[in-house]
Amino acid sequence: MATREIALLTNPTAGKGKAGQVRDLALTRLRDAGLVVRDLQGRDVDEAADLAQQCVADGVEALVVCGGDGMVHLAVQAVATTPTALGIIPAGTGNDVARYFDIPRKDARAAADRVIAGTTRTIDLARSGSRYFVTVLAAGFDAVVNERANRMSWPRGQMRYNLATLAELRVFEPLPYTLQIDGEQLTLDAMLVAVGNGPSFGGGLRITEGAVLDDGMLDVVIIKPMSKTGLIRTYPKLFKGTHVTHPQYEHHLARTVTVAAPGIVSYADGERFGPLPLTIECAPAALTVLA
Repeated sequence: MATREIALLTNPTAGKGKAGQVRDLALTRLRDAGLVVRDLQGRDVDEAADLAQQCVADGVEALVVCGGDGMVHLAVQAVATTPTALGIIPAGTGNDVARYFDIPRKDARAAADRVIAGTTRTIDLARSGSRYFVTVLAAGFDAVVNERANRMSWPRGQMRYNLATLAELRVFEPLPYTLQIDGEQLTLDAMLVAVGNGPSFGGGLRITEGAVLDDGMLDVVIIKPMSKTGLIRTYPKLFKGTHVTHPQYEHHLARTVTVAAPGIVSYADGERFGPLPLTIECAPAALTVLA
């Protein structure tokens, strides 16, 4: 039987630097199982992206990332629509993609065992131009919160998003949106528009609750104007997905959506994605995941 060769690409800064320890545990487990592992880390995002592309070009069986959703996002740009599978050793703060596949988020050895098992699942991706995302594109209040959270050095994890949310709430006003949903135009004011390939982002905020990863469709969620107290009351419901009963919540399924609103830089997989307007389409069965 041919020896399986994979690449393990680590973001050393993920999880405030704990990714190094996580990688060491996973690497030992993978090699003990007989896999040939290229142990890689980039000095910066560009070098990491180059390493990812090179591994895929070399035809490794899987590109396994040790980090958070940002690292998954980087790897997806290299492996999308290729035969190379994506593996995940979670070491970030949000780890939403790991949640999607029930990959152990606190046990590096157990996560490595998923890679060793070699069971794969094929899912859709969302694509805008030549860029892909796995989770959710935030294009409103949630994107503004992300911008602020990224500028904050303290605190860590979910609490940073909570504080950024409260800070932005004080000044946020609804935005005028123009949407094209499978060719049908909508013009409306909203707090946010989110385009989901999967159901959650930001560490388990289930904004696009009900999104299915392999249905060939995007889930477009609109939160129409509500009072600041209303938004504060609704925010905790996002963790359970129970916000879907709110009268200001609107949900559409689409193959393609164009989102336009003034002054907003969108985020996807927790990474800066690009200023609006953007057209996003579903890329069916574009990613193979070791899950």
